[in-house]
Amino acid sequence: SMTDELTDIRKDLSKKLKKERFEHTIGVMYTAASLAMCYGEDIQKALPAGLLHDCGKYCPSKDQIKLCEKYVISLTESELAMPALIHAKLGAYLAEHEYGIKDRDILDAIIWHTTGRPAMTMLEKIIYIADYIEPNRKIIPGLEEIRSIVFQDIDRAIYLSAKRTVRYLEDGGKAVDPMTVSTCEYYRKEE
Repeated sequence: SMTDELTDIRKDLSKKLKKERFEHTIGVMYTAASLAMCYGEDIQKALPAGLLHDCGKYCPSKDQIKLCEKYVISLTESELAMPALIHAKLGAYLAEHEYGIKDRDILDAIIWHTTGRPAMTMLEKIIYIADYIEPNRKIIPGLEEIRSIVFQDIDRAIYLSAKRTVRYLEDGGKAVDPMTVSTCEYYRKEE
C-alpha cells in the first residue's frame, strides 16, 4: 500500500539526509497534503512528491553532477552554473529508479519544485510552494504574507515567492535561472 511505501521511503531518507533536511522534508510532505486537501488535488500524489522532492540532495552538488553524468541526465548551462538546481532533476530520477515512483505527475512535481515553470499543474504548484512555506522554514521577510494567502490564492503565493527568490539571488549577486524568472513573470500576469 501507499502508506507502507511512504514509511519505507521515509526510513531510508531519515538515514540519507542531514537532520535539518529531513525535518524540512517531512514539513513539505504534510504541507503538500494540506494544500492538496484545500485545492482538490490527489493526496496520494502530494505525499510522495513532498517526501521525495529533495531526495537528490543526499550528497554535495559536485557528487550530484557526477551522478547526473553516470545516469545520463542532461544538465543545462544554468544548472551547471547554479549547482543548487541540480538536485531536482536528479531527485526525479532517483524517485523513479530507486524508490519505484512511476507516476509522471509526481516526477514532474519533483523536477519543477526549485524553479517552478509557467503554467504549472496543481500538483507542481503545491510542491513548489510547500517547499517555500513549510513550518520549519526560517522566517524571512514576506513569508508570513505568503503563508496567510496560500490557502486562498496559490497563484499569488507562487508569484510572491518567485519574486522574492529572484530578488534574493540578485541582491546576493548570484545568477538567476531563466526558468525562475519565467515563473515570476507568468504568475505576475496571472494575478
